[in-house]
Amino acid sequence: MAEISVLSILFILSFCLAPVTISVQSDDHETFIIHVAKSHKPHVFSTHHHWYSSIVRSVSPSSHHPSKILYTYERAAVGFSARLTAGQADQLRRVPGVISVIPDQVRYPHTTHTPTFLKLADSFGLWPDSDYADDVIVGVLDTGIWPERPSFSDEGLSPVPAGWKGKCVTGPGFPRSSCNRKIIGARMFYKGYEASQGPMDESKEAKSPRDTEGHGTHTASTAAGSLVANASFYQYAKGEARGMAIKARIAAYKICWKTGCFDSDILAAMDQAVDDGVHVISLSVGANGYAPHYLHDSIAIGAFGASEHGVLVSCSAGNSGPGPYTAVNIAPWILTVGASTIDREFPADVILGDDRVFGGVSLYAGNPLNDSKLPVVYSGDCGSKYCYPGKLDHKKVAGKIVLCDRGGNARVEKGSAVKLAGGVGMILANLADSGEELVADSHLLPATMVGQKAGDEIREYVISDPSPTATIVFKGTVIGNSPAAPRVAAFSSRGPNHLTPEILKPDVTAPGVNILAGWTGANGPTDLEIDPRRVEFNIISGTSMSCPHVSGLAALLRRAHSKWTPAAIKSALMTTAYNLDNSGKIFTDLATGEESTPFVHGSGHVDPNRALNPGLVYDIETSDYVNFLCTIGYDGDDIAVFVRDSSRVNCSERSLATPGDLNYPSFAVDFTSDSNGVVKYKRVVKNVGGNPNAVYEVKVNAPLGVEVSVSPAKLVFSEENNSLSYEISFTSKRSEDNIMVKGTPSAFGSIEWSDGIHSVRSPIAVRWRYQSAVSM
Repeated sequence: MAEISVLSILFILSFCLAPVTISVQSDDHETFIIHVAKSHKPHVFSTHHHWYSSIVRSVSPSSHHPSKILYTYERAAVGFSARLTAGQADQLRRVPGVISVIPDQVRYPHTTHTPTFLKLADSFGLWPDSDYADDVIVGVLDTGIWPERPSFSDEGLSPVPAGWKGKCVTGPGFPRSSCNRKIIGARMFYKGYEASQGPMDESKEAKSPRDTEGHGTHTASTAAGSLVANASFYQYAKGEARGMAIKARIAAYKICWKTGCFDSDILAAMDQAVDDGVHVISLSVGANGYAPHYLHDSIAIGAFGASEHGVLVSCSAGNSGPGPYTAVNIAPWILTVGASTIDREFPADVILGDDRVFGGVSLYAGNPLNDSKLPVVYSGDCGSKYCYPGKLDHKKVAGKIVLCDRGGNARVEKGSAVKLAGGVGMILANLADSGEELVADSHLLPATMVGQKAGDEIREYVISDPSPTATIVFKGTVIGNSPAAPRVAAFSSRGPNHLTPEILKPDVTAPGVNILAGWTGANGPTDLEIDPRRVEFNIISGTSMSCPHVSGLAALLRRAHSKWTPAAIKSALMTTAYNLDNSGKIFTDLATGEESTPFVHGSGHVDPNRALNPGLVYDIETSDYVNFLCTIGYDGDDIAVFVRDSSRVNCSERSLATPGDLNYPSFAVDFTSDSNGVVKYKRVVKNVGGNPNAVYEVKVNAPLGVEVSVSPAKLVFSEENNSLSYEISFTSKRSEDNIMVKGTPSAFGSIEWSDGIHSVRSPIAVRWRYQSAVSM
């Protein structure tokens, strides 16, 4: 499992557990989110808030600690959150009109060259055709924003869009002047946080939209930061920094605090963002481990409501890779983004005493080691193989370079531990779970990271040689085709989708490794207390960084195609994505060194200019998502959590036969004992390519062991018929006995519709999951 640097320890964990239910603070109350049926409000109450207050009073008439409403939800959801005892929560579940009562849960955040890597240009394509997303509003839900950074300059921007209803909420260190024509709104949501953790320590964090962590400033400037000349992190990554959508406006919603991001606050922020008038929500936050079921996932519930109001929600897939089933934010109405590399490296080589050289990466910006080689020791022989603070033996470490194993704690914290123990340098070695993934960090002492293979050889040398020595040589910034890019990060969470196997997740991958963007002025680049440095830009990694890239691209597409739905924008990004690196080979998965698959990278890496004119789109309406929920076994009461008007829900009249019939731009197929070796899906595509009489023919790249047929194989559009349907059939050519012997294999392929101008590609991911077969 991989860990992401420069965020606080609570923020950078790679997760493997279920979402954490919040414990009570000082009494027996805890926070619950209560979803209600809007139509059940008795006429005697003038507003829903009055009704909610009456409900709460009815379950705590004589309590010494009366229950308190924290938020009411109107747009992204319908209901409220309140402090209740477990007994009161049980009573609420029996109140007419109350659909569900869910305990609050905590989530965590999952950062110059990427526009060039994405082939965005001022002279052609998506940037000029969208006017750089002028007047599109991106709501960034994160740790807040540091408004003084040059990335948030409003120079040259037009007035604030007329339809904007948001506010610039002031607070400590955040006057009204913090907002401008770039940052047009800023709010903070902390009631759930304080209800769980007690009053905020305002000497350590700001009860205002100001970002004291750095994560939110980084994501906001990545999505929609203004153009900044001569940007860099010390001597690294020098150049022109710009967000994906430089004319888009930013609305910052601070939802994350020292101990995480609470569902009640997240849902309140999503609700407010929709009401304020954002067009895109960028949310680099997710569950702590496996994705909760949609019915219990406040992000999924809020995103459904946002989508119903025409707002696209882009989320990070998570940093819990490389294990399977680790992707979160996987509801089909969410655009789920994985992380991959770009063609920029920060090499820092290890040279051993026997003159062998091993390539690594680093963002160390201090004085280099001298030319002579220094003694090197292995941390496992010095008290702590993972280099935990306070655990290394000073007598064994002082004056030496220390080889530390990756894992267990933050990468930069390891270097801090070595420095505090008297060490003069660090070599950080990947273990098997991180493979050859290299993530550069702004270490406090001379340090570099090497892959697993190099790490194993260096460790063997250090342990076996009687007098091992080494040095580290820092080489700055290198841009080029070696190594090939993109490659999928080992930390990037991946599928298969453990909730709905018929929906392929993640959807796409985007730049998320070693990304330069704006940073807070309140925190050092490592987020360590002993780090006194303050920087305008920082380089960090994570799906938190890839998500705002795609959020910005979605803003550009919305400006270029103002009538497209969120699903159409998502479809354009997915069907135009590519899966070949810049050497012409299928992406590498850095966790394994093998070819990546759609379970790892989804439809592929985003290609912004092709997404501008995708040819065909797979559109989805709210009623389709309701039918999808019916197919996975939800009843009317369950679905009422998502929709505003539960009277519209009638699962007996659903139009989808299976979850796989949702009009999704990709295909995930599970052959089980019940499928009889045949799976069929239906799809509808809409012609948006400019030629109303276009004719598309399909090319099939069938997965190994599967016969794929598409009917019809030719789609003839006209002005009268700009939407056409087709059926795709998957037939297994592998016997159940063969599958049982070989375990549970997977196979991958694609179909591609083309009219000679456009190529509309959909990946296919197939699994065989017969009951007696070994589980994957």
